[in-house]
Amino acid sequence: MYASLKSISTWPPSRENARRFTLILCVLAAVGSLLTYAFSLPLCLGLLLLNIAATACVWVQYRLSRKSIKFQPQELADRLLEVQENERHRLSRELHDDIGQLLTAAKLQSEWLRRRLPEDLQEHCTTLCDTLEETLNKVRDVSAILNPRQLTSLGLEASLRAHLLKALANTSVHWSLDCQQRLNGIPEEMAVAAFRIAQEAVTNILRHAQAKNLLIRVQRLPQGLTLMITDDGQGFAPAANPGREGQRGMAGMAERIEQLGGTLSVTSEPGNGTRIEALFPWAPRALERASTNKVMR
Repeated sequence: MYASLKSISTWPPSRENARRFTLILCVLAAVGSLLTYAFSLPLCLGLLLLNIAATACVWVQYRLSRKSIKFQPQELADRLLEVQENERHRLSRELHDDIGQLLTAAKLQSEWLRRRLPEDLQEHCTTLCDTLEETLNKVRDVSAILNPRQLTSLGLEASLRAHLLKALANTSVHWSLDCQQRLNGIPEEMAVAAFRIAQEAVTNILRHAQAKNLLIRVQRLPQGLTLMITDDGQGFAPAANPGREGQRGMAGMAERIEQLGGTLSVTSEPGNGTRIEALFPWAPRALERASTNKVMR
């Protein structure tokens, strides 16, 4: 009981205690009004002040709730992206450490078994070993896509080039990566966002665009980092609200750009390819590094 009273009497009060206090005032005001009406008593000054206080508390709670709702969508989007990245990293670790190790052990066991089987079963065991090797490579590829570890060690340009080499290795897409300036010193959250946007664009090209040529250009400008992705595929009709129209990939790009205060421009129409331009503005602490662009060329 004493702990409960102590939690209510703390100052400044929490939102939960403020709601409780408002509820108590409203109940007391309602009971007082009912008693006054039931016994035909004159309206006393105390009851009037109680009703005024209850009304004031309700108005304050309403204003606070409107303010919290106003800022909630952006905070929710930021938190959602953070949770997505954390979940990607967790899945990547599980694929690499757990499933990767199990597949490696199975591959070693199958090779040991192949050396001891009779010749009429050698072909089947060889097929099994090849299947396990292919599956292990696929798991490693998925793990690298979920968590591009090379971003930290190699940087954005090398990570993009490695991803393009791997994703477009067995396709007919002719691609080019144009980075006219060195991209070292870029904030991690900006590099991750640029990599994810390019990654999503490549996935869309392979699934839907049927493009023959792809150009990705990354430039370090005084106003920020720019990412341009151009293809000559089938194109599409960009939606004003990609999330509602089912364009989840484009919606994810827009969310990442908005999280960093940047802008996203998508130019496309059916039959005429697609052009995606993203601008990531420098944070105040990165402006000094951005101004050294000419020196770093």
